[in-house]
Amino acid sequence: MTGSPVTDSLLCVLFLAAGLGAGWLLASRAGRRSLSRARDESSAILADARAQAENLRKLELAKAREQWQGELVEKEAEYTKRLESVKNIERAMNRRDAQLQGVDRQFQEREKAIEEEKATLAAREGDLAARHAEMDRLAAEYVARLEKASGLTVEEAKRQLVANLRNEAEHEAAALIRQIKDDAKRTADLEAQKIITLAIERVAVDQVAERTTSQFRLPDEGIKGRLIGHEGRNIKFFEEQTGVQLLINNDDPNTVVISGFNPVAREVARRSLDRLVQSGKIHPRKIQEVVGKAKKQVQRECQLAGEEAIKHLKIPPPHPEIVKLLGKLKYRTSYGQNVLNHAIEVSELCGSMAAELRLDVKLAKRAGLLHDIGKAIDVEREGTHPELGGEAARKFGEHEVVVNAIESHHEDVEVIHPISILVAVCDAISGSRPGARRASLTDYLRRIETLEGIVQGFDGVEQCFAIQAGREVRVIVKTDRVDDDRLAFLASDISKKIEEEMDYPGRVKVTLIREMKAVEYAGGMG
Repeated sequence: MTGSPVTDSLLCVLFLAAGLGAGWLLASRAGRRSLSRARDESSAILADARAQAENLRKLELAKAREQWQGELVEKEAEYTKRLESVKNIERAMNRRDAQLQGVDRQFQEREKAIEEEKATLAAREGDLAARHAEMDRLAAEYVARLEKASGLTVEEAKRQLVANLRNEAEHEAAALIRQIKDDAKRTADLEAQKIITLAIERVAVDQVAERTTSQFRLPDEGIKGRLIGHEGRNIKFFEEQTGVQLLINNDDPNTVVISGFNPVAREVARRSLDRLVQSGKIHPRKIQEVVGKAKKQVQRECQLAGEEAIKHLKIPPPHPEIVKLLGKLKYRTSYGQNVLNHAIEVSELCGSMAAELRLDVKLAKRAGLLHDIGKAIDVEREGTHPELGGEAARKFGEHEVVVNAIESHHEDVEVIHPISILVAVCDAISGSRPGARRASLTDYLRRIETLEGIVQGFDGVEQCFAIQAGREVRVIVKTDRVDDDRLAFLASDISKKIEEEMDYPGRVKVTLIREMKAVEYAGGMG
């Protein structure tokens, strides 16, 4: 049956409300059951948690008890150990106290003994005072008797005795001093001879004689013509490039003499001439090329020679410029003695003697090696080789002792160190030992005679003496012919004449001496 729409709507609302109510009742019952189950589960969880917590508490408590027990045992052991240590200290202190008490008793006993000794000494002192008084009385009586017997007072006797003793002591002291001096001199002479002999035996160096000229043999006349060139163009250019002079020997046309004071330039010229002759091509451009190569080669050899000398002597390397100058001495000779070999020999001698005298061996070797370094310079610049060598050494930072040894080894400046004396002595030993210098005696005498002859030719010269191998000439003038004002002019004239008429390396020192004496005799009566 079909009702009205309103009725249908109400019925629908009622059915919906009834459905909702039934659903709520069902949901409520289900929720209560879920809540009950949740409460049961939570109670079970709580109970389980409480049980676990209790178990953990008991476990931690057991651990804490166990740890406490362990610490308690350790503390008790430590306490026992400390207690035993304290007891040991106490026992030691008791023993120390007993010892101190024993020492105290000993001190008391010793103090008592000292007091007794003091009393004894006081008694003896009184006895000694009495004896001293008696001795003074007897001495005074004895002195009075002596004065009466000798006729001298005590003070006079003392003065006489002191004078006699002083004279005797002075005589004995003088004799002893003479004996000590004689012994010291004898010992010093023997020791010096021993040192010098041993040094020479150890370090003697073979010498090779050379001269200031070199001879070169030409293969044929054609080469000589090409060497001279058109109107002498080639030979003049060669001399300009090398700085030497080529001389053709008229007695032997195929021999060319290379002349020049610079030994390095002579060596360059000799090598260049040899290469030009071998190539057969001689013209200015070729000459310039060959001379340039020869110069480089000789410079390298000089550098190597200097380095080898330093290495051989085992001394610290000097400035490179010093090494280069040292190497140049390989081609320099002094009266036939090779200067580099001479320098090495002097260095070895200085080192050996310095070791015996307990001086600085390396410094002595260095000074000996460089003492003639100026001879690598004096062919290019004005000045003596000690002066030029000292200037170069100071410029390149050498030790002041080395500089002084260079400048003073010919007594040009004052010596400041024993090593400088050693260098001068070793230089003389090396130059004067047999076989060191092979200069011709005839050439040497000719040079000395020429020098003295030039000086003797001046008006007013009384005597002259060439010394130091012709490095210095000393002139004694006539006082009535040469006054003080003319002395300087005469020295200048002699120097100029020597420059014009002689060829020599370095400089010649001219020293004029004028002495005025006034002598009178006083005649007596009778």
